[in-house]
Amino acid sequence: MPCQIINLERGMPLVEQARAQLSQALRTAKANRVRSLKIIHGYGSSGKGGAIKADVHRFLLQKKREGFIREFVKGEEFSPFYQSARQAVALDPSLTRDSDYSRGNDGITIVVLF
Repeated sequence: MPCQIINLERGMPLVEQARAQLSQALRTAKANRVRSLKIIHGYGSSGKGGAIKADVHRFLLQKKREGFIREFVKGEEFSPFYQSARQAVALDPSLTRDSDYSRGNDGITIVVLF
């Protein structure tokens, strides 16, 4: 089963709005036993990474420490060359069939829930 997609870019929300949307999406996905998510957060217009992307990564690190999610992988590290991606693929082998696998997409993050 492919990743469920959560688009945090749609509507150009503020960071707080995007975080609330992500929090709700994670709870819903977990309740529905979704295995993995692809979060589209964009890269930001500055060329240095956007505020939503940075906040998503901080939020997911917290959720991983709390045991709410198993793993997350930054899009630029979503390839077999990175440990976090190898761990995510070990948990959900279908991730290798994702269109962004090994493409270095800075505008996404992969999350493994179960």
